[in-house]
Amino acid sequence: MAPRVERRFGMTVDQVRCVGCSACVLACADENGVPEGHTRRWVSEVVRGRFPELTAEVWSDCCQHCDNPPCVSSCPTGASHVEPRTGTTQVHKERCTGCKACVASCPYDARYVHPDGYIDKCTLCLHRLERGERTACEAICPTSAILVGDLDDPSSEISRAVRSRHAKQQKLDGGTRPRFFLLQ
Repeated sequence: MAPRVERRFGMTVDQVRCVGCSACVLACADENGVPEGHTRRWVSEVVRGRFPELTAEVWSDCCQHCDNPPCVSSCPTGASHVEPRTGTTQVHKERCTGCKACVASCPYDARYVHPDGYIDKCTLCLHRLERGERTACEAICPTSAILVGDLDDPSSEISRAVRSRHAKQQKLDGGTRPRFFLLQ
């Protein structure tokens, strides 16, 4: 059973606006000191069809901050947990043994082993959200394709976007209920 949270933060990426420039990837790495060769965020691209009838979808991608995160239930030390104020999935690096159970259970391949031995992932810039700031990826996006906010606040921009536009969860894997939505 998912813990009760004060706010339920999530993210949308507008696929019409996202141009796949990777500014979000670079901003995330810089903001969070992500080691070279690793990433908390990436750009996904799917091409469908056969030439000359091709279509392409592109979007900025990261941890889905699921409502029912399998990484949390698989963690033997409690290092992977849901932060109760925001509902975001976090890792206490000091508790993490680096066993990789959470890596294996994440259907979104959103975790990596940090060179210091703990598992790392997108934190949804919790440190910035707690100061009332936008996430690094949202703040840097040149096309304003990324929105982060409280999905349950009917007056929030993200909540209005999910209700008013065709929003789909990127992947529907095993009941994880991701809080990452693609707007089309």
